[in-house]
Amino acid sequence: MRAPALPSLAATVLALSVSACTWVNMAPGAQAVRVVSPGSAPSCEKRGEVAVAVKHNVAFYERNALRVREELETLARNEAPGLQADTIQPLAEPSQGQQRFAAYRCGSGAAPASPAAQNPASGSAQTYPIGG
Repeated sequence: MRAPALPSLAATVLALSVSACTWVNMAPGAQAVRVVSPGSAPSCEKRGEVAVAVKHNVAFYERNALRVREELETLARNEAPGLQADTIQPLAEPSQGQQRFAAYRCGSGAAPASPAAQNPASGSAQTYPIGG
């Protein structure tokens, strides 16, 4: 008689449930913070830099890279109002669940549109928070 495969089933269920989780919530005021694409700095007042980090893996399971990226962006947006910034820009790609962002105060509507926003077919993606 064969023993049930509960440990592997439990590990599979845990991995699937963890991959669907979003562990970072948007803070009040962060929804108004814009994210501009990497590249040249916007012509706005630089307010500082923000370093953020999330878990990029759980035990042996590597989390979805897009979810990690979204959570890092949300954390950076959450920090921006504390610097009196209304715009953030990634300074580098995420690495090991960490990323740095520059924070700017551009004023209402002063942040330049990213090239991806002007041309959605350019291959870049924009993220939007999902209410929940």
